[in-house]
Amino acid sequence: MSIKIQVQKLYPDVNLPELKTNGAAGYDLFSYCKNGIILLPMEPNLIPTGLKLAIPFGYDIEIRPRSGLANKHLIFIPNSPGTIDSDYRGELFVGVVNLGKLPFQIEHKMRIAQLLIRKTYYAEFECVEELDSTQRSSGGFGSTGLF
Repeated sequence: MSIKIQVQKLYPDVNLPELKTNGAAGYDLFSYCKNGIILLPMEPNLIPTGLKLAIPFGYDIEIRPRSGLANKHLIFIPNSPGTIDSDYRGELFVGVVNLGKLPFQIEHKMRIAQLLIRKTYYAEFECVEELDSTQRSSGGFGSTGLF
């Protein structure tokens, strides 16, 4: 299934999101920072993409880390996955944090994150006096053990 998403390039040479393989779920997002950005350890940053999107109502976008940046360089998205709502029309920025010990350079037009398009489901919340019982019940974090 395919949907249309309107894109506004804020600069003529901005890279559009792109799929690198036929079976990829996530579109690569590119930085747009002509002078680059140095990510110091443990300091959050917003990386510009130079794009604005018009996401259709009923859909949202998730921004997720790229596995290579996360596993090789400890560059993460702190609120992963980041959510872009259908009514947002500002420039798309990617929040990142360097969890490594050394500074890391974000280069201009570097692949910095993945963009996934998701269907949004809306719910009606119904107040009840009691919930049905389950085997787990109110067992919380770690209540089912490690193995």
